[in-house]
Amino acid sequence: MAPERLRKHLGFAAIASAPLTLIMAAPALAQGFVPAQLGGIAPLAVALGAGGFALASMAIIRTIQAESRAARRRAADQIANLRAMVDEYENLISGSNELTVLWSDQGAPRILGQAGTVLPEGRQPQSLLNLHSWLGAAEANRLGDLLDELRLQGRGFTASVRTSEGKVVRVTGWTMGTGAALRLRPAFTQPSDEAALVADTSAETASDDKQSARTILGLLSLPAYLRDSNGRLCFANSAYCALAKALGKTCSETEPTEIIEPGLRARNQGHPGGVLVDLGDKGRFELVESALPEGLAGYLRPQEAARAPVESGLAHIGGIIDALATPIAIFNSRRELTQFNAAYANLWNLSRAFLTPGLDERAILDKLRTLGMLPNQVDYHTWRAKHLESYERKAPFEADPWHLPDGRTIKVISAPAGPNGGVIYVFEDLTERLELESTNKAFTNVLRESMNALSEAVAVFGTNGRLTLSNPQLSKLWKLPMNAFGSSPHIDQLAEASGQAIPEDGATIWRDLKRSIIDLNPTRTDRHGRINRSDGRLIDYAITRLPDGQTMMTFLDVTESASYSKVLKERNDALVAADRLKDAFVENVSYELRSPLTNIIGFADLLSDMEGGSFNARQREYIDYIRASSVTLGVLIDNILDLASVDAGIAELNPEPLDVMALVDKAKAGITATFPEVAGDAPNLVIDIEPDLPVFVADRTRIVQVLYNLLSNAARFSPPGGEIRLSASHRGDRMIFVIEDEGPGITDEMKAAILTRLDGPQSGGRQRGAGLALSIVRTFVNLHGGTISAEKREPKGSRIIVNLPLDSALAGVAE
Repeated sequence: MAPERLRKHLGFAAIASAPLTLIMAAPALAQGFVPAQLGGIAPLAVALGAGGFALASMAIIRTIQAESRAARRRAADQIANLRAMVDEYENLISGSNELTVLWSDQGAPRILGQAGTVLPEGRQPQSLLNLHSWLGAAEANRLGDLLDELRLQGRGFTASVRTSEGKVVRVTGWTMGTGAALRLRPAFTQPSDEAALVADTSAETASDDKQSARTILGLLSLPAYLRDSNGRLCFANSAYCALAKALGKTCSETEPTEIIEPGLRARNQGHPGGVLVDLGDKGRFELVESALPEGLAGYLRPQEAARAPVESGLAHIGGIIDALATPIAIFNSRRELTQFNAAYANLWNLSRAFLTPGLDERAILDKLRTLGMLPNQVDYHTWRAKHLESYERKAPFEADPWHLPDGRTIKVISAPAGPNGGVIYVFEDLTERLELESTNKAFTNVLRESMNALSEAVAVFGTNGRLTLSNPQLSKLWKLPMNAFGSSPHIDQLAEASGQAIPEDGATIWRDLKRSIIDLNPTRTDRHGRINRSDGRLIDYAITRLPDGQTMMTFLDVTESASYSKVLKERNDALVAADRLKDAFVENVSYELRSPLTNIIGFADLLSDMEGGSFNARQREYIDYIRASSVTLGVLIDNILDLASVDAGIAELNPEPLDVMALVDKAKAGITATFPEVAGDAPNLVIDIEPDLPVFVADRTRIVQVLYNLLSNAARFSPPGGEIRLSASHRGDRMIFVIEDEGPGITDEMKAAILTRLDGPQSGGRQRGAGLALSIVRTFVNLHGGTISAEKREPKGSRIIVNLPLDSALAGVAE
C-alpha cells in the first residue's frame, strides 16, 4: 500500500513541476531572463524543474512517513486488543464446566477445561485420552471408533456415553481446519434425576392462562415460543425473533417464523433433557419443550448456559415459577392472586395457608403493613394506591427500591400479565448486593489509598493481560503516561510505551514480565529478582499470584541502597585488610625486637656480675635500670604476641594442677626484677594466702602472667614504697585473687566502665603500658572462664578482684 501511495505522490510531483519546466523552455518567455552567452534556456529550465520536483518529493515523503507512523500505532493497538481477546477466550474455555480436546498439526493434543467435570476425582486431564481408564469396555470401544472416524475421515458426531461411575457424558466431535476437536460435558439429565423429571412433566397445569404464559416467556432473555394444539407457532418472544432475523428470516411476536427443523422436534418428544440444535455460526442450543393444556411451550438455551436438570423442562407455568429463586407473584385484573412461588412466600414470611388463590393484593399489603414489613410511609393509603397503578400500565415498570424496617432493600418490577389485565410482580432482595458493593467500595478506597502511599510501584493484571489496578509510583518508575492509556491498558501497550521512554531495554524487560502475567498454568509459582536497567537503575521486582487468578507485580528502586551496600562492603574489606596488615606488623615487629632485647639483657647481666671496682655506685644503678627496663620491654613483647594469638584464634590453655604459693612466688620474682630496689622504687608486697587451699587446675604460664600484670599495674600507680597486697582464697568451686594498692583509686564512672578503664591509658602512673597488660589479664581470665572487676578501696586506692573456676578443664573453657 505504501509503494502505491508513493507512486501517486511522485506522479503528482512530476505533473506539478512540468509546467514550470515548459514555461522556462519557451523561447519567447525565456529570452528576457537568460542571456545568450550563458548557454540558452535549456540548462536553466532543467535545473529549475529538477529543483521543483525535489521540493515536491520531499514534502510528499514527509507526509508518507507521518502516515506510516500513524498506521503502525493503529496496528499496535489492534494487535494488543487481539492478544487480549485471545487471552480472554482461552481463559473462558479453560474455566468452563467441560473438557475440550484440540488436535492440530503442531504436535500433541491440547486439553482445556476442568477434569473433575467428566473424569473421576483426582485424575489428571491427560488421562482423558486413555478411554479405558474412565469408560467401560463397550463404551470405550464405541467412542474410540467414533474418534477414529473423526480424525481419519473427518466425520463429526454427537453421542452420549456412560462412565464407569454411572455418569452420563455428552460427547461432540467436529473437524477444525486440518485438525479436529472433541468436547465432553456432563449430560443435563443424569439417571438419578429422570424419575423426578418425568413426574414433573406429567403433572397437571395449575393455570391455563396463556396470556400469563406469554408475559412470562416475553420476560425471558432466552429465545422462547408457544405452539398451539396443532404444533404451529403462535407466539415468540423478542429474543427468538432476534435470533430468527440473524438467520435471515422475518419474525414478529404474533407471526413467528420456524427456525427449528421438524425432525429435531420429533426427536425431542419424550426426551425431557432436550436435544441439541445447531444453528451454524449462531451457535448450538439446547431445545427444551413441554406440554401445556392447549399446546406446547419451549425455549432454546445456549449449550454453554445449561444449568441444573431441574431447569430443563417447562412442564407448565407454575413449574417455571417454582423453579426460580426469584420471588414472583401473578395477580389477575381483579387484583386476585393466581400464582406465586416459594421464594415469594419466603421473602415476606407468609404461609401458604394465607396465600390462597383469589386473595386480594390489598389484603396482602395490609397484612405486610401490620407485620411491619413494608416501607414506613406518612400516608399509607396514598402509597398503596400509587403501587396499585401497576394494573393500569402497559409496559414493565421498575419502582423505587423498598427500604424495609428490618434493614432489607427490595427491588420491585411489575409487568402486565396480558391483554385481559393483571400484573406479574418480580422481587429482588438487594440487601446483600448493596452491602457487598458498599464493602467492596470501601475496601477498594482503602486499598487504593494504601497503594498510593507505598514507596513501591504496584501493578495488578488480569488473566487477559490488562491492567486492573496500579499506583502513581508505577508511572514514575517506568516513565509511563498512564493518562494516555485509558482505564485498562494491555501489557503490550505498557511495553511499547516503556520502549519509547527507555529505548535500550524497556520493551524487552516488559515482554519478559508478560510471560508471568498471562501464564495460565495452575502450577505456576511466584517470582522475584532484580532488573539492571540500561539507565543505571537497579529495580527489585516480585510477581505474586493472587487467589482470584490475577497477578500482582511490585517494583522497588534499590539503586541508592545498593550503592550504600557496595560502599559498606568495600569499607569492610578495607578494614579486614588493615586488620590483617596490623597483625602481620605486630608479629614482625615483636619478633624483630626480641633479638636485640635479648642481647641487651645478656650484656646487662654480664656487667652486673662483674667483680671488683670496675663500676661505681652510680654506674651499677644505671645497669640495674637497664636490666629492669629490658625485663619490662620483654614482658610487653610477650603481651603483644599473646594478644595476636588470641585475635588469630590460636591461643590455647594447658590446664594442670597448680600450687598457688608457687604461682605467687613466680609473679613476685617478676615484680622484683622489674622494680629494682634503687631510688626507693621497689613496692612493698604483702602476700596473704588462705591455708589449705584446694587443688587449683589452670594454665600455669597464663595465671603467672595474670598475677604479674596485676601486681605490675598496682606498682605503677602506687607511690614509691607503697603497700601492695595480694590475697588468695576460695569460695565454693571458685578461686579468688584480690590485688589492692594505695594509688589514686577509681571513680564510680570508672567502676561502671571497668573495661574502658583497664583498656585505656592510665593517668597518674609513674610508668606507661598498663593498658596492654590489663588487656592481657582480661583475655586470659576470660579464657579460663573467669571474671574480673574493679572497685574503689577506702580510704584510698583500688581493688581488683579475679574470680576463676577451681578446675578450668572441667569448665570446658580451654580452646
